[in-house]
Amino acid sequence: MDVGALANLYAGKLLLCFQKGLNGLSLASGVHGHMITSGFKPRRHILNRLIDIYCKSSNFGYAKRMFDEIPQPDVVARTTLISAYSDSRNLKMAREVFEKTPFEIRDTVFYNSMITCYSHNYDGHAALKLFNEMKRDGFVPDTFTYSSVLGALSLIVERDNHCQQLHCAVVKSGCGLVTSVLNALISVYVKCASCGLKSSSSLMASAKVLFDEMPLKDELSWTTIITGYVKNDNLESAREVFDGMDEKLVVAWNAIISGYAQKGMVLEVFDLFREMYCAGIMYDDFTYTSVLSTCADAGLFLHGKELHGYILKIESKAASDFVVSVNNALITLYWKCDKIAQARHIFDSASSKDIVSSNAILSAYVGAGKLHEAKSVFDDMPQKNDLSWTVMISGLAQLGSGEEALKLFNMMRSHEHKPCDYTFAGAIISCSLLAALEQGRQLHAQLIEQGFDSSLSAGNALITMYSRCGVLHDARNVFDTMPFLDAVSWNAMLSALAQHGHGTLAIDFFEDMLEQHIFPDRITFLTVLSACSHAGLVDQGQRYFDSMTVTFGITPGEDHYARLIDLLSRAGKLFEALKVIKALPFQPGAQIWEALLSGCRLHGNMDLGVYAAEKLFGLTPENDGTYVLLANIFATAGRWEQVAMVRKRMRDHGVKKEPACSWLEVEGKVHVFLVDDTVHPEVQAIYSYLKELVKKLRKLGYVPDTKYVLHDMESEQKEEALATHSEKLAVVYGILKLPFRATIRVFKNIRICGDCHNAIKLISKAEEREIVVRDGKRFHHFKDGQCSCGNYW
Repeated sequence: MDVGALANLYAGKLLLCFQKGLNGLSLASGVHGHMITSGFKPRRHILNRLIDIYCKSSNFGYAKRMFDEIPQPDVVARTTLISAYSDSRNLKMAREVFEKTPFEIRDTVFYNSMITCYSHNYDGHAALKLFNEMKRDGFVPDTFTYSSVLGALSLIVERDNHCQQLHCAVVKSGCGLVTSVLNALISVYVKCASCGLKSSSSLMASAKVLFDEMPLKDELSWTTIITGYVKNDNLESAREVFDGMDEKLVVAWNAIISGYAQKGMVLEVFDLFREMYCAGIMYDDFTYTSVLSTCADAGLFLHGKELHGYILKIESKAASDFVVSVNNALITLYWKCDKIAQARHIFDSASSKDIVSSNAILSAYVGAGKLHEAKSVFDDMPQKNDLSWTVMISGLAQLGSGEEALKLFNMMRSHEHKPCDYTFAGAIISCSLLAALEQGRQLHAQLIEQGFDSSLSAGNALITMYSRCGVLHDARNVFDTMPFLDAVSWNAMLSALAQHGHGTLAIDFFEDMLEQHIFPDRITFLTVLSACSHAGLVDQGQRYFDSMTVTFGITPGEDHYARLIDLLSRAGKLFEALKVIKALPFQPGAQIWEALLSGCRLHGNMDLGVYAAEKLFGLTPENDGTYVLLANIFATAGRWEQVAMVRKRMRDHGVKKEPACSWLEVEGKVHVFLVDDTVHPEVQAIYSYLKELVKKLRKLGYVPDTKYVLHDMESEQKEEALATHSEKLAVVYGILKLPFRATIRVFKNIRICGDCHNAIKLISKAEEREIVVRDGKRFHHFKDGQCSCGNYW
């Protein structure tokens, strides 16, 4: 057989292999092997066919070796290889082939393959640049070019005039009637409308004109315009387009159902779901996941469970992809409806899972506060994406494990995962838990570098972080410079003002919030009532409490009543507080009686204090705070026998008092101090300086207030006991280590004692320092011998 006939024979066999799809790819390697053993030297068209076959079978290494053995590969081989690298997301290798291709053999199809590769790899800017270079060099774009470059433009859409410019180019090229090009152009208008760069209504109007004028619409056309309206919050227009369809495709049903689901329009979702069934349209996995998500978000567990049963009955032989996506939605349904065990059962019994499955069960455990189980799932995940890390970091932060969250954040970056703004928010909240101001500032700087400074979630986290770290003015600066604000932003700033003792400012801020038409929620009122309580604004607090029901339709919870009791008790209106308790529409819990007991300690009402304490002993006998407050009341009255009885009762119940500790950050390191501390390496220098400082304070009028010593001992011993309280040691260490006149920020786990409060006021004057102390309840800003609380705390 001559060479030409043999070449035609091999070409024919390869064509048959190619037409058989995946089954023919393995046969093609046999044909290639026969060529090699027979000594046949394939010509260029056969080599190109072999390269194409090896690329489609993902054998890129062998395809590249064949390509490299060709002395002068033609544009077909080069285009084939670029397309293969595009499909495998290997932009580097595709670019290498493109750049090494001589200019004189390039054609439009060749440029199309590289533009598509950029688009597939989410590099819209490079695709647009190459498109412009292509036109500059005299290559004429075709319909495929415009479809690809419009797809790339939809990734970036930085300026709305890009839409109009490419629209004009499409019309001039004569491609303005091609369905695939028009679909891509409509998609660009939709994406541009979603970016907020120009009025979304005008851009969607342009998209709708294009849609209406299309000579031939396909499935993608209808889906794109409906989805566009959904994404731009115009469900009315989306429904209008949907209702105008002669034959409603399943993707169109899914698009409109998904839109209603995202907006929480439960009745509309169920109505369409039923209509779909009556119309004989088969549900698919997208339909089921939208309806299951609606059930999960609305807490309609029984509806979701009924649908689960229907799926098991009807879809028993569903494809793997179908099963995975529906199972993921079911996991979310069950955990959001507090059925964690059932969610885990679905996860464990699933025959196939993906990373979404793992993230769903991880979110379940984090949402339920089950950190141990969440860590186990996270550690066992075969692969983790950015969402996995974000869920775990945010969960640790929300559940109080700030140190672990920050360690995981650093580990995430070491694994070359790029944190998003939500991840940064979790790390920043962790800094607020640890009072790690400097680390929080570093994260703030990194946030700006990464371009997340306009993020709403990160901005809200920064307000909280700066506030909890004692830097109120930085919290306010963040709030004032945020481009977008929501109710969480206002609540965070309101809470900051309340915690720092600016009750009147907090009230003014709340009134501004109402003027801005930000509807207050139950969290808002908790914060407002706390602000009134700390500032002694009794009348305003009672008025705001009453307005919850009358004006805003919010039913007060036990936590709101506890704030009201605290407000009255702090102001000395103890029997008025007791009257409110007796009129409660529910049995008062621990937080109600704790508020009353705290007021009794503050105002020395022993009888009522004993009554409140007994209620607490019945509810939370293991809570050390009750014993401490009651002992304090007795000690202040000199009733040492009763103090001893309280301590004995405490021992009998196996309750241990939480040791008081204070800490501050110096040069990036946290230093912790206990009462009578002997562990800190510089404790001797601290005691030495403190001794001299007390002498200076006495000259300014300081007299140790020994009523805060809960032990029956001599007056001198009581003074010595007060001198070694943890907050005093921390303040002195700050004086020794921080630059002259630098603000000292100390954090304490329990309430600051009255003697330390008086002493630190005078220290701020004697040392010419601003000293900020955050105790278990609030912030105290000491400056020039005064405290921001006005001695009302």
